[in-house]
Amino acid sequence: MDNFTRRSFLGSTSLGLGGIALSSLLERDGLAAPVIPGQPDLPHFPAKVKRVIFLCMAGGPSHLETFDYKPELDRLNGKPMPESFTKGQPIAQLQGKALKVQGHLTKFKQYGEGGQWVSDFLPWHAKMADDICVIRSMVTEQINHDPAHTFMNTGSAINGRPSMGSWVTYGLGSETDELPGFVVLTSVGGRNPQPIASRQWSSGFLPSRYQGMQFNSTGDPVNYVKNPPGVSARTQNRVVDAVARLNRHRNKALADPEVGTRIGAYEMAHRMQTSVPELIDVSNEPKHVLEMYGAKPGDGTYASNCLLARRLAQRGVRFIHLYHRGWDHHGGLVNYMNTCCGLTDKATYALIQDLKRVGLYEDTLIIWGGEFGRTPMFQGKGGAGRDHHIKGFSMWMAGGPIKGGHSYGATDELGYHSVENVVHVRDLHATMLHLLGIDHKRFRVKFQGLDLGLTGVETSHVLKDVLA
Repeated sequence: MDNFTRRSFLGSTSLGLGGIALSSLLERDGLAAPVIPGQPDLPHFPAKVKRVIFLCMAGGPSHLETFDYKPELDRLNGKPMPESFTKGQPIAQLQGKALKVQGHLTKFKQYGEGGQWVSDFLPWHAKMADDICVIRSMVTEQINHDPAHTFMNTGSAINGRPSMGSWVTYGLGSETDELPGFVVLTSVGGRNPQPIASRQWSSGFLPSRYQGMQFNSTGDPVNYVKNPPGVSARTQNRVVDAVARLNRHRNKALADPEVGTRIGAYEMAHRMQTSVPELIDVSNEPKHVLEMYGAKPGDGTYASNCLLARRLAQRGVRFIHLYHRGWDHHGGLVNYMNTCCGLTDKATYALIQDLKRVGLYEDTLIIWGGEFGRTPMFQGKGGAGRDHHIKGFSMWMAGGPIKGGHSYGATDELGYHSVENVVHVRDLHATMLHLLGIDHKRFRVKFQGLDLGLTGVETSHVLKDVLA
């Protein structure tokens, strides 16, 4: 009797894995009420959005060449950086070497009814100034790329914690059984594209079924999604069914949740053999939509990934994470900003407009930003650039109930410190969860004797002033 666990009991009754599979089939045939698998006590309250699209500008875009206009920066251009700003601060430059103020490397204008400041590098963002809420007072805790991405994605600098996409799908599940609930897409273009490790979309100590799945930028979107030569769909069905039966039989003794995860992975992979080719085939997209994005199917660009993000959202994927690698502009900033903005600006605008066109904008949260910002001072030689900065930078949110045309928070006169309505990365996480109907303070999992969550144990706040 000691080995007769709850899972063994369920497995021996009509409510076991076979019953669950039958229920799933009935749902797909419209014969049973739809079920979105997630935690039984979630959402905690009615959600304002159903999904998240996170547009990560990997490398750290300069807030001082995008959304944070500082006239004083231009006035002090080329002069020594006042020591009062940097003394005792963690900086990305060489100690003991002169720091000079770097003025803006582009012009700014105000756009939209809210008078949103947007730089000349982002003409398409200027067109959607009334859609986005710019948070100008972000702060983070890690000054180098990989740990900063880890912190942005997991709320902790410790490797092995679940990513935000994993937390969301663990809590709420997915609206589709044809595709993963958490999908990652990457693109490259710009200076020094830093690598993005797969642990950035890991499920950490949560069951592995909630980890993100990276789709390839070119070629087959998922490795081995096609049957090998000579293997028919019928043969493949028989293999998948046989393996699942063996796994279920073995799991009656083991009662291991990872066996269930593996069964689900086999079955999901099999369904993806049909769903993924249909997803990637954009031949049914109107020509004007492709032109709006600047997308060429199969080219692996950010523009094509934005189009895929909209298609993934339509198919019920809960969390869609796009990384564009190339924003690490220590030097040659003007040249590389032109490159990065040229690859992402128009497509980001197109994604916002397309979500509106298909009726998904009101229940989608879109977040744009990097892992940190850039310094208001410069130390290098050659083409002007900026270095890593964690004390003040900009991100934006749009969609759902977000106040478009609104700016929140502020940095000081040189864009160094966040000084007004300071927003920590964990506050961003708390706000995201809130919009999904989750109280971040109650969303916890016991691990190694601690109650852990995406927002950690520190005080985090929902940014209610950015919500309409």
